[in-house]
Amino acid sequence: MVFNSLEFLVFAILFFGLWPVFRKKDTARWSFITIMSFIFYGWWDWRFLFLIIGSGLIDYFAGILLTQKSEHRKFFLILSLAGNLGSLSIFKYSVFFADALEHLFSFIGVNINLIAHIPDFALILPVGISFYTFQSMSYTIDVYRGRLKPTRNILHFFSYLAMFPQLVAGPIVRAKDLLQQLAQDRRTNSLQRWNAIKLIAYGLFQKVVIADNLSLFIDSAFEGKSTFDGSAYWWVVMIAFSFQIYCDFSGYSLIARGLAKYMGYHFKMNFNHPYISTSLREFWTRWHISLSTWFRDYVYIPIGGSRNGLLMGLLALWATMLLSGLWHGANYTFIVWAALHALFSSIERLTKWNKQWSKSKLKVLLIPMIFLQAMVAWVYFRSENIAQAHLIVSKLFSFDSMDFQFIVKFENAITVLCLAILIEVFIYLRKEHPVFSIRFKKSNLDIALVCLSIISSILFRGDGAQFIYFQF
Repeated sequence: MVFNSLEFLVFAILFFGLWPVFRKKDTARWSFITIMSFIFYGWWDWRFLFLIIGSGLIDYFAGILLTQKSEHRKFFLILSLAGNLGSLSIFKYSVFFADALEHLFSFIGVNINLIAHIPDFALILPVGISFYTFQSMSYTIDVYRGRLKPTRNILHFFSYLAMFPQLVAGPIVRAKDLLQQLAQDRRTNSLQRWNAIKLIAYGLFQKVVIADNLSLFIDSAFEGKSTFDGSAYWWVVMIAFSFQIYCDFSGYSLIARGLAKYMGYHFKMNFNHPYISTSLREFWTRWHISLSTWFRDYVYIPIGGSRNGLLMGLLALWATMLLSGLWHGANYTFIVWAALHALFSSIERLTKWNKQWSKSKLKVLLIPMIFLQAMVAWVYFRSENIAQAHLIVSKLFSFDSMDFQFIVKFENAITVLCLAILIEVFIYLRKEHPVFSIRFKKSNLDIALVCLSIISSILFRGDGAQFIYFQF
């Protein structure tokens, strides 16, 4: 069940119609959220409900035992991590690791066929497994560190873990931020509900108007269905994909935040216009913020961060980025994508080139330079394999054909892309130059933008593709 579907519209009407009845009492509230969230998740494949329930039960009991059996605290933490990482490895990485081992053994002259022995159920990637396993792990880690008291009510725990707005594609909500909110009857006022509607409207606009209208143009390029293949064509394709993945994922996060806010709960911002960043470090404070901060708090800082000098800081950076790449998918392309970000970030940290540029007349070039680095890395993120990615990069920088005839065929997609770019440019200008701020009463402007977003989402929606991050 996806947010931009008729099924979800019916589900949302039913949920929010009954929400005022169930939210008043703790047990009723937690039961209602849990049951409805299980229906939401099970709509895709009910069998994988057992996976999220099993993962949740391990962490629920581990959280309680971490505070009761002090002499075995590390054992229960390891049990929790093993349960989550084990299920993630089986369903997400079994083929990847089997393939890597097959190549390793073939290198020494031994032929094995591990992939053929992987059970069929492990070949299906459960939607959202990367998100709810990380969310569940953060709960037990925070309990272990003494930063969170475990909940004793299992329904309270599952209402946090399985809460449907963020269940399948984030943002990754920390237990310390949400459990306390769920313990209260948080009634909303008209302003909060209006802010929720704004988030949902803007999120739908990003998804169905921008991201979905770019999808056919981008997919035809990567699937080899297009007759165009020049440098100009691939530059536009990669700029389009950069905005497609941003608007697709940011759109989901906005809708999730809006749904939660309408219920009375607050999710932190997950995207903050990353393409107006002036450094890669800033980019990663603006892109998929909940995941970036998760890796910062549970990987980068624990292994040393930048506390132990420049060299160890760079090693921690590389380890964190490569794990982030592996999190995104069982494909070498994601590893290269992460390695490129680690490389560019290392150069930035060593040379401080962007800080030098920021003090000169070259400051205006920082945003396109950072965007260029992110876009080159996106080539590997989107490509089916390393060979295809290498070929696309070579086409980008060979400048062998600057034929722009493709604009005519993909006129609608190019128009939407220009709109997305103009929105980001306008947001940057409003930030840097107050003279570009629209001098309208904010409430009137909000009403106009929400109405425009809703009308556009109805009239100009693209093909109803699922959200990109459902694959991760």
